[in-house]
Amino acid sequence: MNYIGKWRFHSVGVIDESDSLTYMNAEEYLASPMPYIDETDEYAVADEVKERKQMIGACVEVCEDGNLYMLMPLPEGVSKEEVDAAVAAGAISLRDGMICQRPMRWEERDGKLWFDTGIEGEAFGEKVESWVCAIDEEGFFTFMTTRYVKED
Repeated sequence: MNYIGKWRFHSVGVIDESDSLTYMNAEEYLASPMPYIDETDEYAVADEVKERKQMIGACVEVCEDGNLYMLMPLPEGVSKEEVDAAVAAGAISLRDGMICQRPMRWEERDGKLWFDTGIEGEAFGEKVESWVCAIDEEGFFTFMTTRYVKED
């Protein structure tokens, strides 16, 4: 498979009532309950909806040069002047008009896409490998609990 190109949001994994991981598409995720916030607080709900929109607007770009970028849309209501000032101050970087995190390295191993998360540490006394296989058994690019599908 050719991994080069953009991968757009497909679904996000959430824990359902039976403690199982269930994937929701963008529409389902935006409409789903928000049990971890006070849903009577309109500001908290509005903030959560903004966060969810950021997540579903995200994409991943896999480049020929071995770099992989996680891209997030600019937050709603932010002016061009504010964006330009943040870029000039070095607070954010842009790529194709989206907020860009530091590039991560990727490589193909045995026909599968692997990338370096840069996350190091230990789990249960064992060193955690920072390189992870990105493509799950269903062909989605999966990062944490978010799945992306390759654009045509």
